[in-house]
Amino acid sequence: MQNVKDLTKIYQEFPILSQKVYGKDLVYLDNGATTQKPRSVIECIQTYYERYNSNVHRGIHFLSQEATQLMEDARSGIASLIGVDDPAEVIFTKGTTEAINLVAFSYGETFIREGDEVIITQMEHHSNIVPWQMMCARKKAVLKYIPLNADGTLALDQFEDLITPRTRLLALTWVSNTLGTINPVKEIIAKAHQHGIHVLVDAAQGVQHLPTDLRDLKADFLVASGHKMYAATGIGFLYGHRELLSVMTPYQGGGSMIKSVSMDHSTYADIPFRFEAGTPDISGAISMGAAIDFIQGIGIEAIQKYEHGLFQYAIDQLKNLDRIRILGNAAHRTGTISLIFDQAHPSDVGELLDKQGIAVRTGHHCCQPIMDFYKTPGTLRVSFAVYNRESDIDRLVEGLQKALSML
Repeated sequence: MQNVKDLTKIYQEFPILSQKVYGKDLVYLDNGATTQKPRSVIECIQTYYERYNSNVHRGIHFLSQEATQLMEDARSGIASLIGVDDPAEVIFTKGTTEAINLVAFSYGETFIREGDEVIITQMEHHSNIVPWQMMCARKKAVLKYIPLNADGTLALDQFEDLITPRTRLLALTWVSNTLGTINPVKEIIAKAHQHGIHVLVDAAQGVQHLPTDLRDLKADFLVASGHKMYAATGIGFLYGHRELLSVMTPYQGGGSMIKSVSMDHSTYADIPFRFEAGTPDISGAISMGAAIDFIQGIGIEAIQKYEHGLFQYAIDQLKNLDRIRILGNAAHRTGTISLIFDQAHPSDVGELLDKQGIAVRTGHHCCQPIMDFYKTPGTLRVSFAVYNRESDIDRLVEGLQKALSML
């Protein structure tokens, strides 16, 4: 799998892609919502339940020890994928949404005071907006945002104008889940750090597509979801600097996150366990280990190159079609494309594509501020993964032409 040419056959590793939908071969182009799972991930989940099912970090018996080792191997795998030397800085969560909520609560309780400021962007998924609105309302803090440009990039020339001595944290997406724009997070983080501002990066649409090295990016927090990177649903992770996590108020209380408990006082465990209360999604965590093995077996640079080729092929095909407009034209994008149509609603087009066996996403994609900016209620989103092929794009183009001829 080291040769990019081999990726044209990688779809064979994904059992779900062999099925037909309405009598047509399935073309799955909704990878921004969730990715399909390779056989290796499916088998690892089955093996866990057949051979190792047990609770972790609590038992001295064989099954518990094996399950614990598999889960901690997955934690180390995440650290390896994102360029982190200390796996204890990786916290398992239910996904990106919970990871952001964890930081919004715990960082907010520890560091935010009345009148302090948090900066987000107009590009964010609701999961990187609403938790900060809630935290700022609770702490009587101020929430600001970096606006969008018409080309789908951030108006970064306005970033420094938003900064004051009370600015504590910047939370932004690495890759837009709607426009595919890749934000220059390394430069943004460096600028924020010059002002003593901590930075959270939403990498839900990044780590499966782009090389990620936190030794280089130097983000204070980074979050992502397993199901968008070929692992199971219900699992994700938070990376945080040890010096921050170690002093942050725990997000939840319960088993596993304590050192000691008495009737009038409790002390908390060291990281990562102080943020992992209760029985975790063990099989989900283990599936992330298998998914990372899958990604690293191919090579993230090879994936990036292959997916960029798909993206460019799609843009070349779509830009010449009548009645179609592509939202955003940033110079640096991943394989996510949002379309709107002259005299046709995206949902109607999407439904007609579905009848042709083509799965896409329609709606506002949990990004209503982006839709407001472009004055549209929603788009039709096409998003690629490593198992897509140029033939999928050909089917998409043919399907769009057929759908629009009916509307």
